Amino acid sequence: MGLVRKRQGRTATEVVGNDASDEKTDIRGLLWSAAFLVTITLLAYAPVRHYGFVNFDDGQYVYQNPNVAGGLTWHNITWALTAGYESNWHPLTWLSHMLDIQLFGLSAGAHHITNLLFHVANTLLLFWLLVQMTGSPGRSTFVAALFAVHPVHVESVAWVAERKDVLSTFFWMLTLCGYIRYVRQPRLTPYLAVLGSFALGLTAKPMLVTLPFVLLLLDFWPLGRLTFRKPSGLPHLIREKIPFLILAAISSVVTLLVQQRGGAIVDMGTIPVASRVANAFIAYFTYLGRMIWPAHLAVLYPAVPVVRHWWWAAALGVIAFSILSIWAGRRRPYIPVGWFWYLGTLVPVIGLVQVGRQATADRYTYVPLIGLFVIVAFGVTEALARLPARKFIFLAGGGLAIAACIWITRSQLRFWTDSQALWEHTLAVTGENVSAHLNLGEVLDDHGKLEEAISHYSEGLRLEPHHANAHYNLGNALAKSGGSARLDAAASHLTEALRIKPNFPEAHNSLGICYLLQGKPDKATMEFSAAIRLKPDYASAHNNLGTTLGNQGRIDEAISEYAEAVRVEPGNAETHTNLAILLAKQGKENDAIGHFSAALRIKSDNQVARTWLANLTGKDPAAR
Repeated sequence: MGLVRKRQGRTATEVVGNDASDEKTDIRGLLWSAAFLVTITLLAYAPVRHYGFVNFDDGQYVYQNPNVAGGLTWHNITWALTAGYESNWHPLTWLSHMLDIQLFGLSAGAHHITNLLFHVANTLLLFWLLVQMTGSPGRSTFVAALFAVHPVHVESVAWVAERKDVLSTFFWMLTLCGYIRYVRQPRLTPYLAVLGSFALGLTAKPMLVTLPFVLLLLDFWPLGRLTFRKPSGLPHLIREKIPFLILAAISSVVTLLVQQRGGAIVDMGTIPVASRVANAFIAYFTYLGRMIWPAHLAVLYPAVPVVRHWWWAAALGVIAFSILSIWAGRRRPYIPVGWFWYLGTLVPVIGLVQVGRQATADRYTYVPLIGLFVIVAFGVTEALARLPARKFIFLAGGGLAIAACIWITRSQLRFWTDSQALWEHTLAVTGENVSAHLNLGEVLDDHGKLEEAISHYSEGLRLEPHHANAHYNLGNALAKSGGSARLDAAASHLTEALRIKPNFPEAHNSLGICYLLQGKPDKATMEFSAAIRLKPDYASAHNNLGTTLGNQGRIDEAISEYAEAVRVEPGNAETHTNLAILLAKQGKENDAIGHFSAALRIKSDNQVARTWLANLTGKDPAAR
């Protein structure tokens, strides 16, 4: 099999116990292990093929993003390579979503299956990687199995917008596999292949910036290129990682700039440095607790702006565990490697630089928990090494653990069936959660349950009175519910949203609609124009401005706005119809016919377009 066996100091077999010699690395055994891993992963996640999109980033990432929903075109590819959309620069992730659209359209189940297939691939690569490094198929299988079916990984697999997680990890694993090859054959070609794989991973998600640190850990164990007895090789190993560190630094700078420009980074006034440091230490133990007892999991845990009183105990615990792991490293090197893998890979998302409103997120543990899984697998087998029934105990205990994980994962998975189930569960688990109230309100709003939506928006606003999106959502719902009193209240909330967040094009657009319904076309024109200034490719604002100008008799200007809306969003039947009506009124019948026909291709039951087209052509388009 060509396993990495030559190491300085003790081998992995000598470190973890005598029973390692009983494990065979024959092809048949490896294939059975791989088949087992594929089976349990599919058993745990098979229901996702029936799931839809959720209203948490899936719209921005896929079905409401015209650059992605348009598939793989040169324009969209250029956008993917250059855009800092949604405060992220991850072109490979955008391209993967575009490829799904190209192959499957907007069939959500197919997008879920792609995520699942990447998770299966990551599981198999992790298994192969560990076998190659340690020569221990049994323990490698257990680590990979925990990775495959642990409930905290549901978020990374079942959420379409988290494609960046499973995709970047795929390149993480390829980088490590390539690194093993380079260690065996230290030549330029395999080195460049490893570097290239790392670079691709960074373009899927910048969390790979910690990978050079992980390579150094693996140099210590299990690759044995660095030992306590012979630390003199450390400078060479660090120099070897310099190109990786340069790429990681570039990726970090780009990510920070894009997130700052997108307003995703929470300023120090909102969550002070002391709170960030304290919550970071607490988060390490929070994630550890979820690994051991994965209960009450949710998609969003709200950030706590105050320092919790027991943070110092968490800080002492992290420091003590770190010191003890180093002390244990001479005899059990997998302990410091696993522990510092866990600590180090969480650093970018531990909250020191706060991005978004979450305190912690289960998806952040997708790679970090591998380190703890390694400690569990190798530590348990060493603890059982002297027992005569060690294999039976390990298999029975491991089997029960995996079965429990599958059961809990399937239970957790059902909350991802749709948006309403997701947010109702999140509220049940997390309690006073502004984002959950707003997102659940949006679901109810979309389902026509306006009063229930208004109730959730109002509750979100009660919890956080200066939340711009809460004012925006409540204003929209009140405007839709009708009545002059509610229109006045809607305008008030939208104005407040703009006071809190002046550069809010959607709020300008909604306030413009409000003014239009109130019979204030001049104010409406000002708001739609403001929305367009902030967001030039805002199709809805162009369409609404066109309607306002058309109602004022400014036909040429209205046509220009409708034409721009069609250019930005060619799949909108309403905009084609609006443009075609004005063109027809100007006597431009051929152009009007083209747009009416386009509207009917997009939405065949568009009766307005059908009637106009029949009058212009003298034929019923349905009879063609």
